[in-house]
Amino acid sequence: MKVFIFSGHQKWIEHSGVGRAIYHQKNAVAKTKGLDLVLKKEDADIIHINTVFPGSVRLALWAKRHGKKVVFHAHSTKQDFRNSFIGSNAVSGAFGRWLQFCYQLGDVIITPSEYSKALLLEQGVTKPIFVMSNGIDLDYYQAASGDKEYFRREYGFKENDKVVMAAGLWIKRKGILDFVEMAKRLPQYQFIWFGDSNLWSVPREVKESVTCKLPNLHFPGYVSKDELRRAYAGCDLFWFPTYEETEGIVILEALAMKTPVLVRDIPVYQGWLADGVNTYTFKVQEQAAEKISAILEGTAADLTEEGYQVAANRRMDQIGLRLEEIYRTAMLQGSPAFYPGRMAELQNK
Repeated sequence: MKVFIFSGHQKWIEHSGVGRAIYHQKNAVAKTKGLDLVLKKEDADIIHINTVFPGSVRLALWAKRHGKKVVFHAHSTKQDFRNSFIGSNAVSGAFGRWLQFCYQLGDVIITPSEYSKALLLEQGVTKPIFVMSNGIDLDYYQAASGDKEYFRREYGFKENDKVVMAAGLWIKRKGILDFVEMAKRLPQYQFIWFGDSNLWSVPREVKESVTCKLPNLHFPGYVSKDELRRAYAGCDLFWFPTYEETEGIVILEALAMKTPVLVRDIPVYQGWLADGVNTYTFKVQEQAAEKISAILEGTAADLTEEGYQVAANRRMDQIGLRLEEIYRTAMLQGSPAFYPGRMAELQNK
């Protein structure tokens, strides 16, 4: 089966989770025997679309005219658009309607979590929705000799410094304000955030936070995948204070690297991340501060092996098999082989 994974405007999404997910999909397809990744849409049986730009809509309509099946990947929701950029809350309703229009162009829809599937159904999406993790490349995300030393040397940390790391865009929804506030609250620890945003696009409070000067707060900006892998290996805790996600690729990366993880207790994690089982969770800043200290001082149990198993269950070969299954389901729609109940059966796997 020949698959064209559309990555139009890749430079616009390169620093986002969607950009990372596209690379994951291409990796998964390349590792799956029954799938063939093609570079031209004309050669494809399946058109897999990840973005909601006008060009994505044009491609979906072209595919339908030429008898090709469309898989629309629903990475975004109205909820995770809010509290992102200037004006995002004001237009989130219109954005939600645009998302619904885009996703309805798919023969089937993929979304990363049961939580995001529920949001799509609430928004009025009626096409079949399959849940599939964005996945993680376990062969790549493992510490190599010298990674921790490189990270400490590169960013000026001492061997005995306790380093708290986060990654993402500089937006309120990701918890950037909480991260800066925590650095002020816990000056005995070092805090480093990888990623950035155009400061013209974010509210003033975010600008003020990321430009404040604290001796224990570091913003190196967007870095390469290799650099980020070394950071996971060299830090002592990955703290992700995001308020809304459809999954969270950076969490899977940290878990795969066997880095201790602390996340906000939000609905998207229900059913796969559990406090004190494979990660630690928090509800408010006071609780986060207590757990950060407990993890860094060694009084909290080490859950990294349990966390690694969460990532291992989402490894690329499994994602490739799930993708093949979804693609074949899309291809069968409308054919005599597509018996009643087949869609529901596969959606519920």
